[in-house]
Amino acid sequence: MTKKKKTPEAELKAGYMLDFISGEPIKATPEEVEAVQVFAQRLVEDYDYPKSHIQTRPQHRVRKRPSDEEKTYPVDIAVFRSSKKTEDDLFMVVECKKKNRKDGVEQLKLYMDMSSAEVGVWFNGDEHEYLRKIHLKDGSRTYTPLPNIPRSGQRIEDIGLFARKDLKKPSNLKSVFRDLRNHLAGMTTGITRDEALAQEIINILFCKILDEQETAPSETVTFRAGVGEDITDVQKRIAKIFNRVKTDYFEDVFDSEVVLKLDAESLYYVVGELQNYCIMEADRDAIGDAFEVFIGPALRGAEGQFFTPRNVVKMMVEILDPKPGEKIIDPACGSGGFLIGALEHIWRHVDVKANKHEWKPDRRFKEKVRVAMEYFRGADKDAFLAKVCKAYMALVGDGRGGVFCANSLTRSEDWPAAMREKINFGAFDVVLTNPPFGKKIVVKGVPILSQYDFGHKWTRNKETKEIEKTTTLHEDQPPQILFLERCLQLLKPGGRLGIVLPEAVFGMPTYEYVVTHLRKKVKIRGIISMPEPLFKTSGKGGTHAKTCVLFLENTPPKPDEDWDIFMADAKWCGHDSRGNPTIRKDATGKEMLLDDIPLVTKKFKEIIGSW
Repeated sequence: MTKKKKTPEAELKAGYMLDFISGEPIKATPEEVEAVQVFAQRLVEDYDYPKSHIQTRPQHRVRKRPSDEEKTYPVDIAVFRSSKKTEDDLFMVVECKKKNRKDGVEQLKLYMDMSSAEVGVWFNGDEHEYLRKIHLKDGSRTYTPLPNIPRSGQRIEDIGLFARKDLKKPSNLKSVFRDLRNHLAGMTTGITRDEALAQEIINILFCKILDEQETAPSETVTFRAGVGEDITDVQKRIAKIFNRVKTDYFEDVFDSEVVLKLDAESLYYVVGELQNYCIMEADRDAIGDAFEVFIGPALRGAEGQFFTPRNVVKMMVEILDPKPGEKIIDPACGSGGFLIGALEHIWRHVDVKANKHEWKPDRRFKEKVRVAMEYFRGADKDAFLAKVCKAYMALVGDGRGGVFCANSLTRSEDWPAAMREKINFGAFDVVLTNPPFGKKIVVKGVPILSQYDFGHKWTRNKETKEIEKTTTLHEDQPPQILFLERCLQLLKPGGRLGIVLPEAVFGMPTYEYVVTHLRKKVKIRGIISMPEPLFKTSGKGGTHAKTCVLFLENTPPKPDEDWDIFMADAKWCGHDSRGNPTIRKDATGKEMLLDDIPLVTKKFKEIIGSW
């Protein structure tokens, strides 16, 4: 008997996808895309279950009633103790129907009643329930909730008892946050607004990150929720971590009276869901992901605040390649993604030097803190985001004293005094930023617009045919245009800029004056067109604006000077418009993530080299 050849991704019919476990073509229904495939991938990548122990296609079936010999009910995902996949070997069933919690859990219990499964999961793509089946002495069964499911080979009783080194890199953190957000919005007592929930989840994330940093690799983590553990004990343990977060790290960020407001049951749920992961190893900025999920357009969309995916941050940092001793700023820093990415990049240089000179750990640490405090600056007009950036910088190595809550587009004399002391025009070697933009966002007012060439109207000289600045101010301007000029004002001569902008800036006649001015004042070193789904996952709908990344060198071109300009069109960014990873299989069946962003860095260095 010949083995059936698997269908390559490229040969799939429209509306079909490859099943993550079996590799077979299946209809790409919302249930499959948002729940079944997401959880199947999580079982393999986050919980270490071998694909050979999991059955999705053909579906494993359980009895509808004890006398049902045909086994009528199909199980979305069945997990077995071995690759034999016998009925007695069944360990876990996963039900992914798009039902409400009550109906979904009842359906799950029925499947567990009619099978040997000890663990059950209901997951509809938005929220989950984990259950354990317990047989009582009188022959009846009862079900108790679990804070999480066991990893492959782990006892149920040991859920949460992880050594720091055993924490897993999350495969789809945004899906986890969506789950948490939907559960908290529906079940948490006393907190209903998205921004309040976001504040709580951010505070808990800081507890998680601090615990990851302070726990030795072989020690058991403190951020945990165990099976059968009193939920108030979990609440007290996390509260102790948060007190350290406030007093040891963020006295200038949190008020001393701030406490975690989640009720004990909700906190137990959140800790149980997060405890399996190492947040610091996530592929995307965990703080930014949390904001995208928890704060919708009501709070952020109108302000144009869309958080930059970490692969784009990494690409921009690597192309600009900041060096030790160079000053770096993000004038629209948000939660600090660019600053963290650049800081990690510089720290790798510090590690090389430390290894070469055999520095002791305390000297290495002090040097990293000095770099963060002395050379990194950021500003954001959103007070909450500025606080989060301060806290995040402090957690990874300080530098919070260089982050300010201020509108960096205003006149420098209107900035806070502390900001004026640490941020000056013409002082920075590298500027990295993703400024706010959107159709409904404009900047008005003579005091702000009069500072900028781009705040003025431009017209074509009838005699010379050149585009020239007039003395007339615009009534308003999109913030991204002004941010572009502000970035140039912040740069030293020869400094380097990487900025995310709407692609329309380089394609619409309306902005011809911008391109004309740039070509006279600076050297354009690269323009990379970004995939449309890049920011569609932000908030509830994201932005549909097609974006690009612009790289500039703050050096006026000499007459008739030639230099290379790198241009690229990235088709894939690692996720689709729903935020799900764009994983495909090639002709050999090998899984691959469709993401062109890392290729941009490689090609830029091959063609342009170093700046």
